Amino acid sequence: MRKTLALAFAAVAMLAVSDSAQACRYFGAASYNCCPTVACQPTACYTACRVERKTCYRTVYDRVLEPQQYTAYRTEYETVYEDKKQTCYRMVNETVYRDVEYTVQKPVYQTSEREERYTVRRPVVETKYRDCSYQVQRPVWENHERECRRTVMRPVVETIEQECRQTVMRPVTETVNQERCYTVMKPVTTYRTVHRLRGVWETKQIQKRGKCRPCWTTDACGVPRMTMVQVPGRTHCRKVWRLKRVACQVPCTQYVPQVVRQSCPVQVTRYVPEVIVKKVPVKVCKMVPEVVVTKVPYRTCRWVTETVAQKVPYQTCNWVCEERVRKVPVQTCKMVSEKCTRKVAECITRKVPFTVTHRVARCVPKQVPVNCTRYVSKCVARKVPYEVCTMVPQTVCPTTACATGNCGLVPQSRESAKPVVPEPLPEPEANPKSAPEKPDVSA
Repeated sequence: MRKTLALAFAAVAMLAVSDSAQACRYFGAASYNCCPTVACQPTACYTACRVERKTCYRTVYDRVLEPQQYTAYRTEYETVYEDKKQTCYRMVNETVYRDVEYTVQKPVYQTSEREERYTVRRPVVETKYRDCSYQVQRPVWENHERECRRTVMRPVVETIEQECRQTVMRPVTETVNQERCYTVMKPVTTYRTVHRLRGVWETKQIQKRGKCRPCWTTDACGVPRMTMVQVPGRTHCRKVWRLKRVACQVPCTQYVPQVVRQSCPVQVTRYVPEVIVKKVPVKVCKMVPEVVVTKVPYRTCRWVTETVAQKVPYQTCNWVCEERVRKVPVQTCKMVSEKCTRKVAECITRKVPFTVTHRVARCVPKQVPVNCTRYVSKCVARKVPYEVCTMVPQTVCPTTACATGNCGLVPQSRESAKPVVPEPLPEPEANPKSAPEKPDVSA
């Protein structure tokens, strides 16, 4: 059913486009072609709007970076060494002697004599001679001369000119960027262990050996003999000054060099080889042979045999017995107390000042001017054109007989007679930081 209605309406639309004479077939319901032409035309004047386009200009601020040269100052550090005197102290040990009294047991010896007879054998020496003759060979020297011929090369000097080619390095200067390294002294504090000497009194026991004294004893045969017997020693105490090492932590500040790298333009001179030809006088030595005759002395030796007479002395020894008398000393010992004074050495430590000169590195800053370039932001104003569309009212009359444009119609009001002018766009602000956006011309 729906398809049938759609086909019917389509057929009616196609027939309505055809000739107006066929409008009666549709009873005037499907087409206006049946209306007369005069009825559709305007019968009075009317107002129409005409579009006028106008080109305007607005100010736009653009941000431009402009290069500007300025002089900056860079701080460079230069290492300066200066002598700094420092007073130090060293420990000096001095030996001082003091008197100390002590009591000793001193032996007192008394000597007596006694006679003793004994037999000795005395040697009697006799000197005799024996004949020891021997033969020797004595050299006899004789002087002679012989003739010696030899060929000697004698130098003969001549001067000639010789061409000398010499390569000379000609300097050519260029400017290149070179990495420059300079050293900055950075202080670093460390601690080191220092051993110092400190004195301490200690009590020390000293064992003193006894003295040896003679004593009479008898051997296995009953013969009295004198032997040396050692007296028992004694022990005494005394104070001794002893130096002791003590470890101490001492702060030590050192300046450690630190390398800083910097790229600087440097003029580099390179040498280009260049050949120079010169004529140089040269002395040439030529050797000429020459015969020289010399007389050389020489000596000859011959041996002559001689007889030498010699008597050698020798000794013979005969032993003769003799009886002798001797006095033997006999000693007796007695211990006696006695006060003595001795000097005891003491070690005293004192400080002795001395001056040490150190070379201390110090960094001296200096200002070096450097030419730099910076870009300064600058606002530049320019004019940008844009179009403004204005609707202008215009009266249109269907006939040319109407002179006033009213054509008997209702007079228009003054408000409606005014042309419709669109509102102008706002002017951009004078602040160059934000530029206004472009208006939409299509609107």
